[in-house]
This record gives sequence, structure tokens and C-alpha cells, in this order.
Amino acid sequence: MTLYIDPPTWPGHGRLWSHLVSDVSFEELHAFAAAIGCPPRAFERDHYDVPEAHYADAVRAGAREVGSKELVRRLTAAGLRRPKGRPAPAGRPSGPPPAP
Repeated sequence: MTLYIDPPTWPGHGRLWSHLVSDVSFEELHAFAAAIGCPPRAFERDHYDVPEAHYADAVRAGAREVGSKELVRRLTAAGLRRPKGRPAPAGRPSGPPPAP
């Protein structure tokens, strides 16, 4: 299992954010995100938004630190990239798991 996280350089809502992705599956991504306490609402199309305050938690849990370009390259190569305006291919669910 390899998850990737880019540096917290993306501004929004008064803080900086990272992106957490998997290069294997959305199921793997959702399971890892849940394990580190990311709420389902933090999922956006193909990644989880992780606030700067929780970046170290993700790394300690095993997320590999990579630059933003490398993160997008790995996501695209895995066929998991979901840019805005493009639907997920049939048979490849991308949404967060349902709330309990």
C-alpha cells in the first residue's frame, strides 16, 4: 500500500492544504484517510484535502511525501485522475464511502 501526499502549499479557508492520493485504488485511499481521521467530506474527486496541521500525521501513518507534480503524475498513470468536469469511468467508483 502506497499513499502519496504533497506539501501543504495550497491556500484555502485561512490555512494551507495538502492532497492525499493513492496510486492503487479509491478503496485504499478511503481506508487510509479514515484511519488517519480524514472526514468523508474532505474527499474531492480523486484526493483528500489534508490541512497542514494533519500533514505530519499522514506521513507518520505511511503516506509518502512527493511534490505536487509527482503526485499528479502518479495519479494519472494509475488511471485515477478525475479533473473537474470529467465523470469517473463506468465501473470505477470514486466517491467517498457512505457515512455510517
